[in-house]
Order: sequence, then structure tokens, then C-alpha cells
Amino acid sequence: MTYPKVTTHSHDGQGAVPSSPRFPEIEERVLAYWAEDDTFRASVEQRDPGERGENEFVFYDGPPFANGLPHYGHLLTGYVKDIVPRYQTMRGKRVERRFGWDTHGLPAELEAMRLNGIKTTDEIVEMGIDKFNDACRASVLKYADEWREYVTRQARWVDFDNDYKTMNPEFMESVLWAFKSLFDKGLIYEGFRVLPYCWNDETPLSNHELRMDDDVYKDVNDPAVTVGYTLDDLGTDPVLDGARILIWTTTPWTLPSNLAVMVGSDIEYVVVEAVVPGTEDRGRFVLAQARLAAYARELADEDGEFTVLGSYTGADLVGRTYTPPFSYYAGHENAFRVVAADDAVTTTDGTGVVHTAGAFGEVDKEVTDREGIEAVMPVGKDGRFTAPVDEYAGMLVFDANPHIIDHLKHTTKGAGETGSVSPGTVLLRRESYSHSYPHCWRCRQPLIYKGVSSWFVEVTAFKDRMSELNQQIRWVPEHIKDGQFGKWVANARDWSITRNRFWGSPVPVWKSDDPAYPRIDVYGSFEEIERDFGRLPLNDKGERDLHRPWVDELTRPNPDDPTGRSTMRRVTDVLDVWFDSGSMSFAQAHYPFENAEWFAGTEDGSKEAHFPADFIVEYIGQTRGWFYTLHVLATALFDKPAFSSCISHGIVLGSDGEKMSKSLRNYPDVSEVFHRDGADAMRWFLMASPILRGGNLVVTEQGIRDAVRQVMLPLWNAWYFFALYANAEHYDAQGRTDSSDPLDRYLLAKTRQYVEKLTGELDAYAIADACETTRAYLDVLTNWYVRRSRERFWEGKPEAFETLAAVLDVVCRAVAPLLPLVSEEIWRGLTGGRSVHLADWPDVSSFPGGPADEALVAAMDEVREVCSSTSALRKAAKLRNRLPLATLTVVVADPDALAPFTAIVADEVNVKQVRLVAADSEEAAGYGVEQKLTVNARAAGPRLGKGVQLAIKGSKSGDWSVAEDGTVTSGGLDLVEGEYTLETVVGAATEGAATAMLPGGDFVVLDTTVTPELAEEGVARDLVRAIQQARRDAGLEVTDRIALTIGGSHAVAAAATAHEALIAGETLATSYAVVEGGHLVGTSVTVGDGETAVLDLERA
Repeated sequence: MTYPKVTTHSHDGQGAVPSSPRFPEIEERVLAYWAEDDTFRASVEQRDPGERGENEFVFYDGPPFANGLPHYGHLLTGYVKDIVPRYQTMRGKRVERRFGWDTHGLPAELEAMRLNGIKTTDEIVEMGIDKFNDACRASVLKYADEWREYVTRQARWVDFDNDYKTMNPEFMESVLWAFKSLFDKGLIYEGFRVLPYCWNDETPLSNHELRMDDDVYKDVNDPAVTVGYTLDDLGTDPVLDGARILIWTTTPWTLPSNLAVMVGSDIEYVVVEAVVPGTEDRGRFVLAQARLAAYARELADEDGEFTVLGSYTGADLVGRTYTPPFSYYAGHENAFRVVAADDAVTTTDGTGVVHTAGAFGEVDKEVTDREGIEAVMPVGKDGRFTAPVDEYAGMLVFDANPHIIDHLKHTTKGAGETGSVSPGTVLLRRESYSHSYPHCWRCRQPLIYKGVSSWFVEVTAFKDRMSELNQQIRWVPEHIKDGQFGKWVANARDWSITRNRFWGSPVPVWKSDDPAYPRIDVYGSFEEIERDFGRLPLNDKGERDLHRPWVDELTRPNPDDPTGRSTMRRVTDVLDVWFDSGSMSFAQAHYPFENAEWFAGTEDGSKEAHFPADFIVEYIGQTRGWFYTLHVLATALFDKPAFSSCISHGIVLGSDGEKMSKSLRNYPDVSEVFHRDGADAMRWFLMASPILRGGNLVVTEQGIRDAVRQVMLPLWNAWYFFALYANAEHYDAQGRTDSSDPLDRYLLAKTRQYVEKLTGELDAYAIADACETTRAYLDVLTNWYVRRSRERFWEGKPEAFETLAAVLDVVCRAVAPLLPLVSEEIWRGLTGGRSVHLADWPDVSSFPGGPADEALVAAMDEVREVCSSTSALRKAAKLRNRLPLATLTVVVADPDALAPFTAIVADEVNVKQVRLVAADSEEAAGYGVEQKLTVNARAAGPRLGKGVQLAIKGSKSGDWSVAEDGTVTSGGLDLVEGEYTLETVVGAATEGAATAMLPGGDFVVLDTTVTPELAEEGVARDLVRAIQQARRDAGLEVTDRIALTIGGSHAVAAAATAHEALIAGETLATSYAVVEGGHLVGTSVTVGDGETAVLDLERA
């Protein structure tokens, strides 16, 4: 047997190509072969990096956390990380693929806390930082083996043996170098800033962490209160003196820390007299005039009128003092004043007056700093109140809200427990307010904004340069450059890079413990540390270790203290894990301590740099995460972008359209999909989806199965077809491309076009487009060429075998990055080669492609359109394909171009005659066939805006067209699917026929009249199909002759008798008999319009 030349189907390397492949089993055998053959290593090492490294394609692999199993998001990104290097390798590049692990940070700490039954940082200290960090170290690679198994099963080639880990001392030393370099550039400072803060994890977050995922912000209902603070009686304005200035807040827990109120200088404020809620007393209230109507219930009289006593601008109010709502900080210097903050105050909600607590709001902090008001902090690291707010001490701030509101209410009414609420403070309104509120992306608890001491990278000092360098990056999708990433960079804030936690790279800063003798030392290497401290940080195993507590133990006398009493001690914070991952480009190589030339190249050009990367990929949220921190550090340290090309894909969702959830089980189990459908099917489903164009994707089992049905099976069927007939003829093809047969030349020319287009798409990282191009091409290969060539293969035409062999070789190499497992099995069976992934990208320059071939392709493509449209007409009219019809009229602009192919059309659509009519002839005009475009204004309006009227006008005036690719343009505007309907309008001349439009305005007219003779032949053709199926069911070879008897009704017998030559010839029946009626024993089948036939056959 000639084919397959090599197979994984049997241990001896022999075995027929199965007609119904079990792809997961094939994949498992291919993976085993790769492991035994060490194919991955060979694919890398056979490519010469070049004398200067100029032939290397540099890929950075973003490090995942390994304390959980991989999910579809990881697999999706992993497929892209595999496709691009495979493709570049086949293009001749050397592509190293080094896996990395993100090991530091809260995910590891939370797992260690869970395993040790710990809930607070105090318990960690009690346990011992050394023991706790040992637990973290053990947890971070808990699932490393499972990761390797999943990644290997998905057929992703990556180097696990030479991986990098952010917890390794070499990686951490490079991180310290980066910190010190930034410090030396004046780009790192220590400050007290209000940051998003997780009270549950007891650590601040960076602003970019709040914008990575949509589900960080959740809709919540919070208590909102409108409270009146009493303005001091200055004796200057009887309307304002003693009035209550109204504020509105959704964080009542911040009221004890109030230090000021903000107004807009140009906003108009009014003083209104009204009854104090819950009392019979009348009082005066100050609020923005524009917000009066919103408080009509509380401030208007029974007739809905307001008693306005005076009007003031915000500037008039600035400088007025008031009694704070709570007395905890009474007498605080410079506090309790009305201040101007024009950018922070609006009249869209609230009262037009903003409550200000300097330690619990970013704007609040800026304003109080400007006004010389020192912030107060009565909330501890655990989010609970501390002194002097004794009444709520130990209470979580959110839990304190109802108690604070009750005390405000009792003070207003003058009855009940009032706590430390200042007399005269009024609770005007309490309500529930629905809004979007940030939550911790790790523990999912609601955050607070809280002032903390932190070290910052001064990103604002170089964000303009970041924007400039961003223009050098190719983003996929392109809109990310100036959209989500570009806008984020343009509005970048200083980056808080320190966390008061335990498991992470240390902040390499030592400070004097005596403020009388201040000194700061920053270290960027082991060498510098050893120089000053006389030793290295060593763990209990005697190994170099920059983790806590070992690095904390390094102290020395303060060189600037002449008394010798103060000591240099390390700042106990650790670095943000995003600083680790943002350092990956250089830290993975231990730069600058090692591999300096490898990383940065040489000035004389003798060595190419491995920075920036040629390519990276992650999901869209990393525009605020890894992509961003890479870009920050690359800009600040090297004045370069960290990468030149980046795919930023969308988010994988569960089958219900929601985020994937283990508890909801709203996605198919990954291992089950691998077992049932295979990794190639999952790869294709994910890669062909809109997710690589930036959209989101719902994972469904049916979608994955469609990949098998629409792509993998057609490719396999073409291979099976070739092997079946080549083996029947004992033909060993060489893959020549010199056939003169039109079908062969058409396929070869289409293959050339396919590879050229595919190459351009993969060069541009347009993987989804490459999948669509491949799917369309496979339709040509299997649904046109193979089907139209069956007779030629049966006749043993060498040109057909040579053409299909050459094409299968090219196609397997072209789809190898997209379908690496099935392409391997087919290619090795076809060629006997070691691996398709060791082959070069296909060179199709010798394939037909001249003007004559282009004309052939254009004509044959139109023939396919004619056949496709005709088949659709048959389906609509419920006329089965095996039922012959009399005439198909094809109205086209150039009948001569289609004339050589009328026999193909007639055979394909099963008609007796194909007539070609020129589109500009009187006959064509007589059909009265035209298309009518209707624009859906409701659907197109939101996208086109006022342009929708131009589109509607174009559709009515005839100013519209349909391009060859199906794009509809009206009034000069492109319409998308759903924004229009196309209707074919026909004249009276087409009565008794079915009509369909072709691209470009041509059309077909199909005579749908069924005569008795046509119906009888239809029964005969149904019999042929049924007999061929019976042959397959009986396990007969395609070359086996049969003895055939057909039984049935008069209609069946008549058809079988009249068309004996057709039936016997098609089914290789050397003995043929027809029995009318009777009780023939055999296989019963349905033919025609419900007639029953009985088939009895056996090998002759």
C-alpha cells in the first residue's frame, strides 16, 4: 500500500487512512511521536540564528500564576503564542519559546493563608514571615505539572525546562536594578497618597488594577445621606450666619473625618428656609440653585414653592467656617472651611456642595493639601475605625454606616443616642443610591479609598514619551493603539509600586530609624548589598534570598549619624507584582548582570538585541496590566517600547454569556473537550472567532464541534479521497504542478492565491482572517475540486493525482500553525517526512498564476457562484439535487468566459441544458429581474447617525451597489449585515421558474417544471446513491464489482429498467436484474417522492 507512507495508526507504521477519523486519538499519537522524536527542539535548533542573531524572532511569554489550573483564557492566549512562533519558524526564523511563572503577590499569599487557616497580617507575623513565605513558595507552583500537561495537550510548543520564575534570586536582582535605576533618574519618590485600598487584603492597589477587568466595578446599592453642617455665626450676614450648608455623600462613614466642604466658584447657591425634618422648627439651608428641584420634598412648602432668602456665588461662600458634623477633630488647624474646587463640583447630582475628607478621596487630598489642612486617619489597615473615633472603634467602615446615620437622625430630632455628632447638624435625607463601585480583583470585596504611604514611579514625568513610543507599536486590533491603550497612557497617573505585604521582591530602600539623622540608601544588586552590609541575605538553607525576612535582617549603623545610635533599616514593603512582570523583558535574562549583549545588542551592530520583542499577546485587560507596565519600564529605563507587535484579544465567556464560573458550570470542561473533539478543534474555534479582533467570545460545545465539521473533516476527507484512489491505482505521486486540465489549473491557481493571501494575513497577525481564508479555500478544495474530479481519479488520470498531492502538501504546510496535529498526521502520511513543522513555509511561485490562469480562476469562481445560487433555488423549491431539471439560464456580462464550463454547470446542478445569455441582451431585459435594496433606518441609525438618510436616499435613487465580496454600499456609505435587506424582484417572463441574483448584477433562471421523464430519471439517480451507500455498508472496496438486483413498485422498476446503463455503470454492477413487486429480500430504501425500493447486492 502506497499511502499513508507513515502513520501513527499502528505500531508497524502501516494502516489504511480511516474514512471516519477519531481526531483526539490521532492527536494523542502525534503528541507521543513528538515527545519521542523531540520534534520541538529540532524545529528550533534547525533554524540558524544568524551570525549577529539577525535571524531570530523574539517572543516574550507573559507569565501566568500557577496556583490554579489553566482555563479557556489561558488556552486561547496559548494558542496564539503557539501559532505565531510556528509560522515564523516555518518562515525560516529561529524562535525561542521560554515559559515563565508569575510567582509573587497576593494570589500566592491568599492561598497560603487559606491553607494555614490565617486571616490577618498580624497572624502572619505571629506564624513567622519565614514560614509563611515558605508556604507561599510551595503554593505558587502547586499546579505546575498540570499546567505542563494542559499546555502539551493543546499542542503548544514551549520550553518548560528553561523557564523563568519571578521568585528566583537572579530575576529579583534585575528587578532591584530597575528600581534603583529609576530612583537614580529621579523617577521614584515616596509619598502619602489616597489610593484604592483593599481592607480585606490590607494593601493598596494601583489605579490600573481597577481598569483591567469589567467586573472590577459592580453595581451596588449604598446608603446616601444629605447632611447640613452649621455655618458659624460671623455677625456679617444674617442670612448665612447659622444656616446649614448641605452636602451629599454615598460614604457616610467618612463624615467623622470631614475637614472641609467644596463649592464651585461660579455656581449659584441659594439659602432656603424650610422645616427641619422630624421637628417643627424652621431652619435655613444652603445648596446650589440648580439642585433645588431635587430637594422639593424636603425644602418646598405645601404648594411646591421655595422660600428663598438669598442668593450667592460659590466665590461668595469661600472662606466661611462651619461646625464639623462630628466633634472628633474639632479645633483641627485650618479645617472646617468652605473652599473652591471648580473642577470637582458639579450640579448634576447631590447638592452642589461636596463633603471633603482628606484621607479618603483623591480630590479631597489634593484640595486639603492645597489649603494647608492636614489629613486625619481614624481607619486602620483592616478597614476598621480606630481612635479617636471611639464610638465605632473596631467596626468595619461599611458596617458603621447605619450607626452613623442613626446618630445623625437622633441629633436632628433632638432625641435618642447622638454619639459625637455636633449639635445643630441635620440629617435632611437618607436614601439608597445605586451606582458602580470598585471591588478588589483578587478577593472581590468592596474597596475603600484610603491615604497610605507608598513609593511611586513618577509616570506623569514621561507619559508624553510613552505616547510617542506607543506609535511605534503595531496593535491588533489597530484601534487599541489610540483607543484603550493610547488613552490610558495619555492619562497615566503616577504608579504606586509598593505593597505592605510579605511575599514579593523587596523594596530595596534602607532608611535611618532616627529622623534627626535622615538618610536613604537604595540598592540595585547583590554586590552593592554585600559591599555595605558585609554579607548577603541568606535563607535558612544558606542560599541567597532577597525575600523577607532574610533581607529585613540586613541592618547597619547610619553613616550620617555621628552619635552612632541610629540604624539603617529596610522599608518593610514589597514591590507590586506588576513591577515584577513589567521587568520580565530584561529580568528573565538577569540583565544587566548577565546576557547584556543578548538583551541590548552591541553598539557596533555585531550582536542584535533581543529587546524590544517582536511579538507579545494577552487579553484586552492587559492594556492596563502587563502591556502597560512593560511599556512604563521600557520607556523609563531604555527609551524604547518593550514590544513591536501586540495582539490584544477579547474575553472568553461562558455558554450563558457571563464570565466563566466553576460554581455555575457555564462552560464545557477543557479536558472533556480535548477527549471528545480534540485540541485542534478547540484551537480553530477560538482562533477563528471575533475574539482575536477584540470582541468577546461565548464558548459553546457546538461551536467547537462545528470546527470539526466545517474545517477538519473536509481537510481529512480530501486526504482520504486521495489515498483511497491513489492506493487503488497503486500510484505514487510526485506532486507535479504542470497539468493542463482546467480543473487542475484552477485548483493550483487558487492554492497560489490562498497561500499568498494567508502569508500576508499571518505576517500582519490577522489570525482570524487567516482562519476565514483557509475555510473558504477548503471549500474550493473539497466541495468543488474533489467532487468535480471523482471521475478523473476513478479513471486514474495522473494529472489529477499529481495536482492533488502537490496541493495537499502545500495546504498541510500552510495550515500547520493553525491545525498542527491533523496537518502533521496528513503530511507525514502523504510525504513520509519527519514532521510538517520542520518543513519550510510553502513556496507557490511555480504554481499557475499568469493572466490566463487569473482569467480561468475568475471564470471558474463565477461558475461556482452559478452552481451555489442554483442549488439554493432548488432547496427553496424543495427540488432534491438528484432530480434532473430541464434548463438553467445564466444571464452574465461575459457569456464567452463561461462557455467552456457549461457541461460542468449542467452536471453540478443536474440540468439537461445550460443557456448563456448576455446581460445586455433583449432577452435578459425581458426577464425583468432586478434587486431592490431597503435600508433599515432603526438598525443603521445608531452607527451612521445623520448619514442614514444618505443611505436611504441612495437605495431609492439607485445609487447603491453590491461588491464582489458582498459589501453593500448605498449613498457612498458601507452597510453592515442587519442594516439592510436585498430583495430580488422578477418580471412575468420568469413565471414557472426560480430566479437568484449573482454578485455584480448577473442572475440565473431555473426552470422548475418536473416532467414524468425527469421524475423517472430522478428515481434512478436516487437508486444510484442508495446502492453506493449499500456498497459502503457492506465494506466493499471502490474497485469491487457487484451483482445487483433491484425490486420495488412499478415506478421503481420502470426507472431501474429505463436507466440500467446509468445505474450499472455508476455502481460497477456486472450482473443486473429488476424485479417489479414481489418480496425481494434486501435493504429497503426510499427513493423519489416516497417510493420504496429493495436492494440486494453482493461482490461479483
